[in-house]
Amino acid sequence: MASFQSIKATSEGFYKEKGSKFLAFAFPVRTEDDIKHRLDELRKQYYDARHHCYAYILGNKSDKYRANDDGEPNHSAGDPILGQIRSKDLTNTLVVVVRYFGGTKLGVSGLITAYKTAAKEALDASEVIETIIKDEVLIDFAYEQTSDVMRLAKEFGLEIEGQTFQETCSLRGFIEVGTGDSLKEKLALAGVSSVRIIKAT
Repeated sequence: MASFQSIKATSEGFYKEKGSKFLAFAFPVRTEDDIKHRLDELRKQYYDARHHCYAYILGNKSDKYRANDDGEPNHSAGDPILGQIRSKDLTNTLVVVVRYFGGTKLGVSGLITAYKTAAKEALDASEVIETIIKDEVLIDFAYEQTSDVMRLAKEFGLEIEGQTFQETCSLRGFIEVGTGDSLKEKLALAGVSSVRIIKAT
């Protein structure tokens, strides 16, 4: 069964070096809008900090990622944070490290160590969870077909996310990868022809 690892809830870490404080925050995220929201919150809360450096990985295949140094020397902040997310084989994860400058420059190697350690502290404090990758299913059906649809949804372990029951009914849910076509066939035998399977990417 295809799956990926992410973190269950927000966690925090802390590192201090030569007066500079590095506050690290790890968040479970699903979209770039989630990331923007988290960054905006932290920038408001820690408005007086010198830097808000971050990295994230998104997607079932960990194929969307970004590292941002936010004014620190190139590759001294974002990349070390990203490296920590990768080292734990995580996706749908954002780590932000907020730096308060302590008056003494740390140099590039010192910054790399500081951002890496702060990110590691936050991720070490988080609970890692495994999520099964699922395809999305959209079903439209007549009201009198409801019992057949619900019976098959239960049989195939469909996780129902939303449903409407009117003259024309609809159901949205998630199903284990590779089983959607079989569900579609059985629904067709029951007279339900409007079934869309959106494959997980």
